[in-house]
Amino acid sequence: MKRSFLLLIGLMLGASVLAQLPSIKDKTKGFTKSEGFFTYYHDEAKDELWLEVDAYNEEFIYVTSLAAGVGSNDIGLDRSQLSGTRIVYFERRGPKLLLVQPNLDYIAKTDNELERKSVAEAFASSVLWGFKIEAQSGSTVLVNITAFIMRDAHGVVSRLRNNREGSYKVDKTRSALYPEGSFNFPKNTEFEALLTFTGSNPGRYVRSVVPTSSAITVRQHHSFVEAPDDKYESRKMDPRSGYFGISYQDYGTPIDEPLVKRFISRHRLEKKNPDAEVSEAVEPIVYYLDNGTPEPVRSALLEGARWWNQAFEAAGYKDAFQVRVLPDDAHPLDIRYNVINWVHRSTRGWSYGSSVTDPRTGEIIKGNVLLGSLRVRQDFMIAEGLLSPYADESKADPRMKEMALARIRQLSAHEVGHTLGISHNFASSVNGRESVMDYPHPKVDIKNGGLDLSDAYDVGIGEWDKVTIAFGYQDFPEGTDEDAALDAILDEAHANGLLYISDNDARPRGGAHPHAHLWDYGTEVVDQLGHIMEVREMALKNFGENTIKSGEPLALLEDKLVPIYLFHRYQVEGTAKLIGGLDYNYKLKGDTQPYPTTVPKKVQEKALNQLLATLSPEALALPESILNVIPPRPNAISSTRELFRGNTGPTLDALSIAQTGASVPLGMILNPQRANRLVEYGAREGNLNLREVITALNSATWDQPIRDDYKGSIQQVVNLEYVKHLIGLHASGSSGLLTKAIVQDQLSGLMLKLNQVNSHPSRLMAASMIQNYLDNPEEFEAPSTPSAPPGSPIGSGSGHAHLSCDF
Repeated sequence: MKRSFLLLIGLMLGASVLAQLPSIKDKTKGFTKSEGFFTYYHDEAKDELWLEVDAYNEEFIYVTSLAAGVGSNDIGLDRSQLSGTRIVYFERRGPKLLLVQPNLDYIAKTDNELERKSVAEAFASSVLWGFKIEAQSGSTVLVNITAFIMRDAHGVVSRLRNNREGSYKVDKTRSALYPEGSFNFPKNTEFEALLTFTGSNPGRYVRSVVPTSSAITVRQHHSFVEAPDDKYESRKMDPRSGYFGISYQDYGTPIDEPLVKRFISRHRLEKKNPDAEVSEAVEPIVYYLDNGTPEPVRSALLEGARWWNQAFEAAGYKDAFQVRVLPDDAHPLDIRYNVINWVHRSTRGWSYGSSVTDPRTGEIIKGNVLLGSLRVRQDFMIAEGLLSPYADESKADPRMKEMALARIRQLSAHEVGHTLGISHNFASSVNGRESVMDYPHPKVDIKNGGLDLSDAYDVGIGEWDKVTIAFGYQDFPEGTDEDAALDAILDEAHANGLLYISDNDARPRGGAHPHAHLWDYGTEVVDQLGHIMEVREMALKNFGENTIKSGEPLALLEDKLVPIYLFHRYQVEGTAKLIGGLDYNYKLKGDTQPYPTTVPKKVQEKALNQLLATLSPEALALPESILNVIPPRPNAISSTRELFRGNTGPTLDALSIAQTGASVPLGMILNPQRANRLVEYGAREGNLNLREVITALNSATWDQPIRDDYKGSIQQVVNLEYVKHLIGLHASGSSGLLTKAIVQDQLSGLMLKLNQVNSHPSRLMAASMIQNYLDNPEEFEAPSTPSAPPGSPIGSGSGHAHLSCDF
């Protein structure tokens, strides 16, 4: 009784407080009013935003993003970057208005209201903000949302802190609302704020891009968006289809059916006539290119993005996918526009394809692409290094620009593909470049004794891309068994030999798939390694003063040398994955795909022999013509992380470069997961085993005669680097027990072999390293290896929650 009485008193007091509130008209007198999805007011005198709310417990979409960024790839705070998509609703509690995010990961899709309630109460929701009701007219209330809009919604502070770039916080005295970025429309309301973060201990990346590093000013954007209607039909997730997706646990599911529900992410697209073989769309998918993109990049990006219409045409749509230039008066973060953003950073870096996606259904509301503007310049530089084209500068050579533009056409298509819901397909290269969703290495042919770049990058959409669009976007006639029709699409693709393998299975370190690689090309990865080594040899032979334009410092040759010297690094990674490799697909019970099989021993041995060839002094030695032409850098041109590291001061360190080059294949061959598979698979009849691999490495290194000339010194460096990697394999916590036992036995035997009377100093050093490690592994510290300059993203260039970081 006492509790009920107190509750009644509380409600009466709350009603009394609300009854004393001014009307919205009186409270907003003199404010600038904006009507749309939400009505809001701007009090310019106090720089405050006020929001009308008249609908309670009705879900809408809330999106946060970054309108103006920091400009550093390493920090990762880019212009037009999305940061979060939430389903939210306003809930009124006495004098407060709460912005609530329901928990959509755990639900009950059932007509039983009590069952839905029990699940909702079992898992926490999140109240994102609490507002004090300041005015009321009828059932409509008014709240001040200034603090909500001007908070660090994008997580700039945590990003800087986690990257060790400094300790910062929002400085309210240097922050303000940004009306130029605030708009209102019938189905979306957009707000923007200019925020200044002040702090101390700025990191080197902050210092490199911010004019006053103690004050970082950016703009953050907030979108309130009407939730889509219920006419969108979710499509089932199939691991063979190549799509991202959403998932949740549905506790209303019968116990004999899967609890977890999975659906692909895709835009809404319907044919005007689903029964027609070819039909226009009810509403086409339209993308807009950043209107700040210059020519000829603008035309290249438009062309590449428009390739996707080829796939929609193959699925029976007419003009269903369109790409235009963003209108001059449009905001790129306006939720109504799918946008391809041309983003500038201080250094080359990744590009991204992300989406605003309804987490309840998988419907993509907005595609958002971020393309790094320096990528085109990196490809241009790679082409210069390959061709050394400046022997005759009297006429322009178009080949470098043609290759660079070809690359970003493909890049545009790739990132747009992610925003259509499509994931990477790293097995595309073995199918003849049948997907733009692979990471493409520039294809270089040898013709008439020279290097030809005319086919460096493919043109147009691939056959696998047509399969994915058909699976995700085909509008089937009424009465069609959709599940059977979707299975038929994938079965036909597999019957035609199209492969699909995505991210984790393609990553080089520890990866096992023989056909899915990053940055490779050619249907046979081993054969292509030999070809690329030949291309690399020709490019290095021609490399020199003709690689740069007249008047440029010769020291800048090193910038162009790095990607040419390491031109083979990705094919090395792909080739190494055949060793201890397993060929497999994302097979379902009853489908037509084959079962997993180990890579044949002969194929593994061929791959190993090709990798050992990359360790030879002939492969690793820089020609004298290069060593004699590159001077130290002038005082005005600083060194960068894109260059080789060395131990000879300002001069080019040829031996450290060779050590770095050798470390790439050695690290791949002696990867712990790979070694563990060699032990396991090697125990089965007919497979390559770890002892055989180590024996081959011994033969390519310490079994070779020791010489003290230039190439002999490189051989000694490679030999010592090999011992380091072998010790590292034994020391790794990822190495299995049998792997450790085999490696320890091999180390002991190698030590005895090297530790002989009158042995060469390099042999004695290697034996001493092994002895010191085996005697006291906890305190052993191997000599350092200069790290390789960053390679990916090649061509100056993925993620997910529908965010893909890409090439």
